[in-house]
Amino acid sequence: MSAHPPEDAPAPAALGDLFDVYEVRQQDEQVLYFGRAGADRSTVERELWPLFREHGYEVRLASRTGELVLVADPIDATSDDRDVPWTNVALLVATVASTLFVGANWYYVDPISPEIVHAVPFTLSVLGVLAVHEFGHYAMSKYHDVDASLPYFIPFPSLFGTMGAVIRMRGRMPDRKALFDIGAAGPLAGLVAAVVVSAVGLWLPPVTVPADVATSASAVRIEFDYPLLLRGIAAAIGEPLSYSDPTRSVNPVVMGGWIGMFVTFLNLLPVGQLDGGHILRSLAGEAAGRLAPVVPTALFSLGAYLWVVEDAGNAAGIWLMWGLLASVVSLSGSVQPVDDRPLDRRRVALGVLTFALGALCFMPLPIQIVG
Repeated sequence: MSAHPPEDAPAPAALGDLFDVYEVRQQDEQVLYFGRAGADRSTVERELWPLFREHGYEVRLASRTGELVLVADPIDATSDDRDVPWTNVALLVATVASTLFVGANWYYVDPISPEIVHAVPFTLSVLGVLAVHEFGHYAMSKYHDVDASLPYFIPFPSLFGTMGAVIRMRGRMPDRKALFDIGAAGPLAGLVAAVVVSAVGLWLPPVTVPADVATSASAVRIEFDYPLLLRGIAAAIGEPLSYSDPTRSVNPVVMGGWIGMFVTFLNLLPVGQLDGGHILRSLAGEAAGRLAPVVPTALFSLGAYLWVVEDAGNAAGIWLMWGLLASVVSLSGSVQPVDDRPLDRRRVALGVLTFALGALCFMPLPIQIVG
């Protein structure tokens, strides 16, 4: 053996018969154990992963110059967390500003004036639903000791002022249970928040549309479809989602719930690194990869149908764009857990329920712009 591992790394003898080490090298932060495997790749990684985690290392079995090598990376080196996550804070502030600015239009007030404060409920509803979704992922990541960043909000001067939020996970996924829990926690938590926000928005008074806007021949009208889940909430509490009076419009807080439901459906598309892809991978194992082409094909087909048959170009564009994104995401593959043993029945049932709830958030014509 040409060198000994660092004091905090596992000793070669601790690897036992699973990996017979004949040389150890240190390369920058990495510790490389060269040797001969005593079992198949998945067994070696699954059995040795807890040992390396106890010593503060992520480990994977690789091949270098024709030799088998266990590559150990210190966990602290994979994390870029700081005392103050300035990037996260800056993006959050920018997203608050962009949703306030856009939200002012929902309340028909001047965004470059003190009246912009009227848009605060819209901002709180949108960012609240997105934050609950992402912190669902974050909490489960911490529970399973998977390194994850705080949420990154994405400001965007769109119809809603944001393109959503994401967290970044680093390191290996320990097992299918962790993959399922982390993947499902976001959509389920976000859906609870979306239901609450929708109910609150429906209880709030409608917004008054200025008469000159309501009767203007040149005004561009944006029509929203509502998913079955939102329609069910409205029916349950006896509040309308639309008004026959053109000068009355549903309270913008409802749109926070609408966004949460639409984001939930999109995230639950069972492909690649999306939440639905994580859940499907945890449920179906390696077989999930064979289903990857089905999702882009379905989205392209839906977009083409809406474009050609229904003449709904705006809605068709949404699904064609997501068909392209799903194609790209599918190419990145799915997460490969260290321990790939099947899930328990309870999680399988919850996974099926999660996809069913996601289906209740589907809208074939989510947005249409009528000139």
